Amino acid sequence: MERIEDVVADIVVAKFDALPRNSKPVVDIHGISGWVPLSGIVFTNGDGSNVTCVALATGMKCLPSNKIPQAHGFVLHDWHAEVLAIRGLNHFLIQECHDLAQSRESHSPYVRWRDTSELSSHRRLQPFTIRENLKIYMFCSEAPCGDASMELTMSAQSDATPWQHEALLQDKEMPVPALRGRGFFSELGTVRRKPSRPDSQPTLSKSCSDKLALKQCTSLLCSSASLLISPENAYLDTLILPDSEFVSSACDRSFGPAGRMGPVTNKVWSEGYSYRPFKISTTKRKFGYSRRRLGFQPAHPKPSNIAALWTVRQQETLINGVLQGRKQTDLKGGSAACRLRICRLVMDTLALLAIPMLVDSLRSSTYADLKGANILEERRKVKRHVTEAALAGWIPNLEDNFNLHVEKCVETSRIEIFSI
Repeated sequence: MERIEDVVADIVVAKFDALPRNSKPVVDIHGISGWVPLSGIVFTNGDGSNVTCVALATGMKCLPSNKIPQAHGFVLHDWHAEVLAIRGLNHFLIQECHDLAQSRESHSPYVRWRDTSELSSHRRLQPFTIRENLKIYMFCSEAPCGDASMELTMSAQSDATPWQHEALLQDKEMPVPALRGRGFFSELGTVRRKPSRPDSQPTLSKSCSDKLALKQCTSLLCSSASLLISPENAYLDTLILPDSEFVSSACDRSFGPAGRMGPVTNKVWSEGYSYRPFKISTTKRKFGYSRRRLGFQPAHPKPSNIAALWTVRQQETLINGVLQGRKQTDLKGGSAACRLRICRLVMDTLALLAIPMLVDSLRSSTYADLKGANILEERRKVKRHVTEAALAGWIPNLEDNFNLHVEKCVETSRIEIFSI
């Protein structure tokens, strides 16, 4: 009998292999292929049966902080594979809720209505929840950037000696010291920003290690999806990495109760939130476009600028945070996973539900209004607690506040990205 880790990895890679050619890294004139990380989210029954990939993504770029105010909700801030896959999952789950809201005759194998007793307890107002019999797995072809991959990063250097602590310098544009990407190897267990070239504009986007660590407390649901879906069954059960990408001490330090998450061990908040550390397991399965696998080419592979997003319901190819072939000033270029599309789908679903306690959210005219809804107060409390107690150094990104009802293309200057 195959190990569930291998089954999950196989199904994610198979789904990627079935994507169209334009969703995959380009092979240059010398026959050298680009590399890209892959992440996929898989649902199974509790006994490991009925293994279904519901979302996957590739990607490895994000916006510098000074371009965030120009994103207007339809340019992605962060399209690293792990982050994009989770956003794709959120859009898919909201679509399932929308179908249920349209017709009580509809059925979803992933989401169900909550009964009256669930809705009336502890101010839990979300009308939907993920089905209890499901377990959520995530396969990543590369170790998440940030703290969980620092030992791998160090071992890849010609000189892996940690930099001295005195070399820790603050970026002039940053309000407090924040570690940039892969630098300052002597600093472990700390919040890091996304990796970038030394000559690129800085970003405030946190590493995938940090974002996944926080998701152990807030669930995989984004704030908008949390208006509709209870977080109680939306936690990742197992993170699966190739054995070549797994360093036990790094993962324990980054995600586990014996590491930096110690201050929230056994912590339970209200409304279904708690610290639920995911298990971490390995597989010998490899992804054809992984950095290590392509490292055997005659020349070093280059990072790909192409990102892909696939869910059970749709497929997209992205470049520079928007749909391939669209400009970053074109509203039609917004991915299904962008903030604007997700918020609009949530509001459409709320309108169909017409639940009195959620009507206030429909009056939101901006993203900040929607994110500030009363029903999300406990989620905000959880995030504050975790980022202060366990993920110290977490600097909020610049706010991308936008009009939820904008219909015309927003004229902005071209947004530049940086690569890892």
